Amino acid sequence: MRLILLGPPGAGKGTQAQHLVAKYGIVQLSTGDMLRAAVKAGTALGREVEDIMARGALCPDDTVITIVEERIAQPDASKGFILDGFPRTVAQAEALDRMLAKHGIALDAVIELRVDEAALVKRIENRIAEMQGRGEALRPDDNPDVLHRRLVAYREQTAPLIAYYRRHGILRSVDGMAPIGDVAASIEGVLIAAPAEPKVARGSTAKRAVQARKPGIGKKSKAPATAPRRKRGAAARKRTANKPKSRAKARPPAKARPAKRRR
Repeated sequence: MRLILLGPPGAGKGTQAQHLVAKYGIVQLSTGDMLRAAVKAGTALGREVEDIMARGALCPDDTVITIVEERIAQPDASKGFILDGFPRTVAQAEALDRMLAKHGIALDAVIELRVDEAALVKRIENRIAEMQGRGEALRPDDNPDVLHRRLVAYREQTAPLIAYYRRHGILRSVDGMAPIGDVAASIEGVLIAAPAEPKVARGSTAKRAVQARKPGIGKKSKAPATAPRRKRGAAARKRTANKPKSRAKARPPAKARPAKRRR
């Protein structure tokens, strides 16, 4: 199972991803977590994106695609994965399609968590206050100003993905403002109802991978049982048409009556 979770910051994508990981045995691929780990480790990539992340801006597409491609190639992702926080733009989605097609992989569904933005801001502010009350360290992007910029970026750049994946027929929307358990149940419901043939990850390799899951693909279909009867009927009609018509028997000529003698 290969999924994408869509929704603005604070919509609960991470929480729902953890539920799906536990239920289906797949891995959560949070590009934000992977990038933050690179920053913490002080890698070359981490130094490259550290300032970008602190400003709440989006990282370069090729950088994120490379991280995702390397991650899905690892053995623990063989059963499937959930992309959380990526793609964020239509350009990234198209790049992701090309990368997945190259590996013969197709997405099964894209889950949109619909939320009320004003209520979402309040939720994030409460979460930050709770973390500060517990003495927990805040992330650089855990502040109202950064949150506002991220919401603006979501509306301008990420929201168009909803239309993009709807066109491909794999978008599934649930109410992200419902209680956590209800949201999880809604996601499971739409996954059960999802079509068997995904429409994203185009390309000949991905198309073959999708068709391999469908029984009967590549096999010659048997001719309908009625076809031979139609052929025999046609042949019989042809033979009948070519058969010479029998002529009616000619009647023998009538015998002439003898002439009467005159007296």
